[in-house]
Amino acid sequence: MDQKPPVDALESRDVEYFKRGAWENPRFWNRLGGQPELRGKKVLDLGCGHGSLCIDMAKAGATRVVGIDLNERLIRFAQQNLQQNYPELADRVEFHCIDIASLNESDFDLMTSKDTFEHVMDLPKVLSEMRTRLKSGGRLYAAIGPLWNSPFGDHDTLKRLIGVNLPWAHLIVPDQIVLNATAKRMGQPLQSYRDLGMNMLAFRDYRRIIYSSGFEVEFFQPNCSKHPVVRLFSLLRHLPIVGDYFVNNLYCILRKP
Repeated sequence: MDQKPPVDALESRDVEYFKRGAWENPRFWNRLGGQPELRGKKVLDLGCGHGSLCIDMAKAGATRVVGIDLNERLIRFAQQNLQQNYPELADRVEFHCIDIASLNESDFDLMTSKDTFEHVMDLPKVLSEMRTRLKSGGRLYAAIGPLWNSPFGDHDTLKRLIGVNLPWAHLIVPDQIVLNATAKRMGQPLQSYRDLGMNMLAFRDYRRIIYSSGFEVEFFQPNCSKHPVVRLFSLLRHLPIVGDYFVNNLYCILRKP
């Protein structure tokens, strides 16, 4: 009697991260004014990671969901998790380790990107590629953060070295000190924080790029959070010169004309 090959176990750290979608995904939509109608829609998630948002959008009725990410390990998890735990969605959801410029598909009704744009090195180009693949009238829903100039914009790079989070420390400690220590820990050379996947863009950079992207900007809101500190930041961000240092995140809805 033939035996089926054993099913590879999913790594617990990835499973736990995937489960964060249970509260992160509703928060994503709530900060954007609520989840749009997804029934019958063809959608793309840029920077899909473990695939949680893709799974949720398929559950909400999207007829085709494409998740893309440049992290091969995360895409492997997303594909395996789909087959093992959501086989009923396998004919409607696909995951690909690919740059959007290499995606040979268009006519998407809707696109999402959650906590990914801060890692995109050529954001104007990526926005152009996304706009090209959207239908006229299609919308892009994006969450960006933490932004580089915000208190922890280095995504815990310094914390991994010293064990504590010190706000704005990555902007004070000389880059080369942090990069040399991080390179030694990782066993690979680093010339810039960009080598760690951070584009180092400030809020003013995102504002300029987004408003010149060819999209119609329907919603553009920094510091989306009910946390009292972030609410205080919403006041401080209007200060001249230093305002960008008090913008923690950015949420926007962009429409293709």
